[in-house]
Amino acid sequence: MMEKFKYKSIMQVPKLVKICLNQGVGQATADKKMTDSAVEELTLITGQRAVKTKARKAISNFKLREGMPIGVRVTLRRTYMYEFLDRLVNVALPRVRDFRGISDKSFDGRGNYTLGITEQIIFPEIDLDKVPRITGMDVTFVTTAKTDAEALELLTLMGLPFKSATSN
Repeated sequence: MMEKFKYKSIMQVPKLVKICLNQGVGQATADKKMTDSAVEELTLITGQRAVKTKARKAISNFKLREGMPIGVRVTLRRTYMYEFLDRLVNVALPRVRDFRGISDKSFDGRGNYTLGITEQIIFPEIDLDKVPRITGMDVTFVTTAKTDAEALELLTLMGLPFKSATSN
């Protein structure tokens, strides 16, 4: 399938470099335990310890001060990355209600793709009874592809269920 891009060397074929998961916890300004539970959930989902992200600058309208924890993130590489990709495609995405494929419009122009997940409870590792509140997350696939078309082809071949162009 990748023949249509006419690579001169096998080393030019794009690769998946890393998968970054980011979860913004907007309620963390009111309740400090929200980031702790988000760290635990993201750690359960990925199998790798999540880290808190802190606010870079203060915004008084949001009662936000510089240095306050406002989110959680994880960067997956190598084995953890492929295991997460497998679980995302084969277990988590099919559990989304009314799922008809993911959009192919979320590429950034440099061969990276970001997927928004609205509920963290689609992952089987999360126990529904222990979830304080349902939150979403962003999953970014970082590739070595030069164009969005190459990245789309790569991620399609890796099993991501994109919506077909005819069903739009």
